[in-house]
Amino acid sequence: MTAQPGSSSSIVRAYPAWLGGLVGTVLLVGLWWLLAATVFADAGSVPTPWAVVRQMGDDGWDFYATNAGITLRGAALGFAWGNLAALAVAALALLLPPLETVATQLAVISYCMPLTAIGPIVLVIFGGRAPTVFLAALSVFFTTLIGSLLGLKAADRTSLDLVAAYGGGRFAQLRKVRVVAALPHVLNALKIAAPAAMLGAIIGEYLGGIDNGLGVVLTVAQQQYLVPRTWALMLVTGALAGLGYGLFALVSRFVTPWSSGAAS
Repeated sequence: MTAQPGSSSSIVRAYPAWLGGLVGTVLLVGLWWLLAATVFADAGSVPTPWAVVRQMGDDGWDFYATNAGITLRGAALGFAWGNLAALAVAALALLLPPLETVATQLAVISYCMPLTAIGPIVLVIFGGRAPTVFLAALSVFFTTLIGSLLGLKAADRTSLDLVAAYGGGRFAQLRKVRVVAALPHVLNALKIAAPAAMLGAIIGEYLGGIDNGLGVVLTVAQQQYLVPRTWALMLVTGALAGLGYGLFALVSRFVTPWSSGAAS
């Protein structure tokens, strides 16, 4: 059924998708400003948006760029290692079906393990920035593994039978059919994994043993009760996590247009 010219769906499609996000952001900032100036005015725990912007100006670009770059490096390393491990385990579980139960249990265990309990052990054993990378990798493993398993099993049965009819085994089916079918699921998992890697990296920095990074300066700002700086660091962290999500959403739109509707 096609939408009539005057219907509500045609009116919604007349506006670009980004406009809704812009309106929502403006409303959210307005609500934040209102609450900071009224409800939390005396407590001082919620600064106004202008106070946060002024604090960012006082701190300077180098303060945020340097610490963000360090955290991003650890998050990216953990993101790469965690996702590579998840993809390898998913492929192995598909080629060797008896291993699927073990792989799923491994994913659930990794997801249920508290990062704040694992991090100190990694810090004691390896020291330095190892907890940042390890916790970032652990944060993405479950999501990518489950998404990959679901995607690899979503392959069209007719295509799999065709490969088998021409003498192809499990590996040929994986390479020629299942990988293509799994791409939308894997990219959706990576969208969620990108912010998760940032969270894991910052928790790793919270544990100590290092002297820079977003997690470190955020801890210092909280200890010194520098409220505007704390909020500024929170916004920077959230923006970086959102950019990671948006990057893989963009990649998904171009790599798998049949699943995102970009080809319509």
